[in-house]
Amino acid sequence: MDFSETELLAAITRVFGGSGSRISVGPGDDAAVAAHGSGDLVLTTDALVEGVHFRRDVTTPRDLGYKAIAVNLSDVAAMAASPRYAVCALTLSEAVDAAWVMELAGGMRECCDEFAVSLVGGNLARGRDVTIAVTVTGEVVPGRAVRRDGARPGDHLVVTGSLGGAAAGLRLAEQRSWNDAERDALRRHVRPTPRVGEAGVLARHGVTSMIDVSDGLALDLSRVCAASDVGARLDVRRLPVHPAATSDEALRGGEDYELLATLPSHEAVAAARSELDDAFGVALAEIGVIIEEGFVALDERGDERPLEPEGWDHFR
Repeated sequence: MDFSETELLAAITRVFGGSGSRISVGPGDDAAVAAHGSGDLVLTTDALVEGVHFRRDVTTPRDLGYKAIAVNLSDVAAMAASPRYAVCALTLSEAVDAAWVMELAGGMRECCDEFAVSLVGGNLARGRDVTIAVTVTGEVVPGRAVRRDGARPGDHLVVTGSLGGAAAGLRLAEQRSWNDAERDALRRHVRPTPRVGEAGVLARHGVTSMIDVSDGLALDLSRVCAASDVGARLDVRRLPVHPAATSDEALRGGEDYELLATLPSHEAVAAARSELDDAFGVALAEIGVIIEEGFVALDERGDERPLEPEGWDHFR
């Protein structure tokens, strides 16, 4: 196709025009935010499509159900919100039976229970391939949703956990045996962990912008920069590369669902790192800085070079 996912989304957004007066965050962020009663309502949706996001011969239905919920919770987490309710539109092919569907539902229930989310409805349809489309709503204190457009020059770039594990897991999925690092990478591919509680920690320490790393670090960082009208200098030597992943998978691989955020000071980074380690056992790596303009990386020798905003794009 002759357009990217970002270009297509921008064109669709223009069709719908501006957001209403009760919408504080419209299209173009991890989730939408609307005024609702005494709080703000957060809404997001995502779909897993057979042959694009998963293969039934390498992913169990229980893991797939878990992942379908988790990827949406990750978007809610990126807004520093608390997920509450979910609905699911499920398209089933003739290749799956009732037992497969019940295992899928069991995985969805498992993730919902883990994060105190209620799945309250949905729709069933027949189609050529399996598609699992989930919508999640959440809540956040009015005016406290964290957006992509708040990064400022001098802010410190941080990321939770490690990167590249999910991409490595996809690469390793068809092996017959795995070492411990490879087995963990496979788990990250089929069963990602949404950083819901971790997002709250970052918010408490003054996070200025945030996005979940779903399409690759370089591409998602470029989205933060575009939304905030700033640049970034990324130090690739400081990336927390998963032990089973390559440096390219850490930089451009998708589906890590870690949080990429900006914090205003070294002190904020240190305080957030300490709390994340104490509360969740999750690491926080400082990987760069926000600058006035430009999108560059410091390579292994410390030389500055242009950073290409490459990652997963459905249309390229």
